[in-house]
Amino acid sequence: SVHHSSPEQWGQGSTFIWGVIHRFRCAVDIFWVLDIIHDPGRGAPLAKIAFRDPYRFKKRTELFIAAEGIHTGQFVYCGKKAQLNIGNVLPVGTMPEGTIVCCLEEKPGDRGKLARASGNYATVISHNPETKKTRVKLPSGSKKVISSANRAVVGIVAGGGRIDKPILKAGRAYHKYKAKRNCWPRVRGVAMNPVEHPFGGGNHQHIGKPSTIRRDAPAGRKVGLIAARRTGRLRGTKTVQEKEN
Repeated sequence: SVHHSSPEQWGQGSTFIWGVIHRFRCAVDIFWVLDIIHDPGRGAPLAKIAFRDPYRFKKRTELFIAAEGIHTGQFVYCGKKAQLNIGNVLPVGTMPEGTIVCCLEEKPGDRGKLARASGNYATVISHNPETKKTRVKLPSGSKKVISSANRAVVGIVAGGGRIDKPILKAGRAYHKYKAKRNCWPRVRGVAMNPVEHPFGGGNHQHIGKPSTIRRDAPAGRKVGLIAARRTGRLRGTKTVQEKEN
């Protein structure tokens, strides 16, 4: 019997298929940008990239996360000897310190895992040629040591400043989360009945018990501040000790 696989199983299909699309596909040299399209499932736009198939005599198109500043008709280059221009794909080991990158690989060949949200970027901090490792600063502010062979796109992800504009009305929130997941509107636990939530019930809306809960609580009771180290607002001043050289 012949097994017919669907387009979703090939990693193709619409822009909203949860598959291995818009990732680094192969080590080709020249891409060109055909179009920049909107994906309803994410904040950043996608770039439709065309290139010559390395194994077959034909042209292929894939979807990449668009970097800020690329345009249709632009040529994008990939490889160790590519120039350090916006949209090009290079190993982080060949980039100078202080380079702004996005769609960064966590492990060599995983097609990009880090700094992929709209407006996000990572910064190359330092290199260690002996161990072939590179230290990068992630959008969260944390530092991470990765392989110098990991590839990344030069520049920041397009669509920055998206969350600066307020939603203002419920209709926009409705359409926003309709494209993402069923998590809106969110009803508060204290507004429910006691059969529906551990914080429900009472003659006025109050929790009536500690809002912290242990880590191994059963499902249904595990609500509130789960395994909280501390609660309340931060009070007092923080003292910073300078390190002696």
